[in-house]
Amino acid sequence: MNGNSENFTTPSRPTSPLVSFMPPKPVVLVGLMGCGKTSIGKRLAKRFDLPFCDSDQEVEAAAGCAIGDIDSVFGEGSLQSGEYRVISRLLSQPVQVIATGCLSFTYDKTRELIKENAISVWLKADLQTLFTRVTGRKDRPLLEPGREEEILIKMMEDYYPTFGESNVCVQTYDEPANITVDRVIIAMSEFIKAQYPDYHVLKSV
Repeated sequence: MNGNSENFTTPSRPTSPLVSFMPPKPVVLVGLMGCGKTSIGKRLAKRFDLPFCDSDQEVEAAAGCAIGDIDSVFGEGSLQSGEYRVISRLLSQPVQVIATGCLSFTYDKTRELIKENAISVWLKADLQTLFTRVTGRKDRPLLEPGREEEILIKMMEDYYPTFGESNVCVQTYDEPANITVDRVIIAMSEFIKAQYPDYHVLKSV
């Protein structure tokens, strides 16, 4: 984590449903598959009245094939470099909410790009939450049927320390999505107050 960043973790339940601010930078959601980046991202963007973008969809559109096929079609490392180019383009656009791919933030170059140009929010989910959400899904190329729990445990061990470099950390639970959105907004508000003290309140969300 760079010197001007601080990791904030919200309490188990939101303390207030309303805050008033607008993000000074794009908001980038990171975390493992099943943590809720897309569903939370869409609702968060709506609360802020900002555009929402799923970087996986943008990568697939650019490549003309599914995420899981990119390396085999274009060569090893193509997915990683493609994600970097797409996220770089998205971050150059007006402020929006961006849901990233499962491992985007774990790539050094992409992580540094996000740190420099965005407010990163880690949706941190426990094993049971992730397992419940991904089991039986056919759109998770990193998971092998029957080994979901084993693979998720290994991914949590390998990648959670890196996700911990995000500006904001929000624990997610098996709860209505709007409650999680409240957690994200409260944690972002705390971060912005600490890191952007002169930033003006522009919008009530």
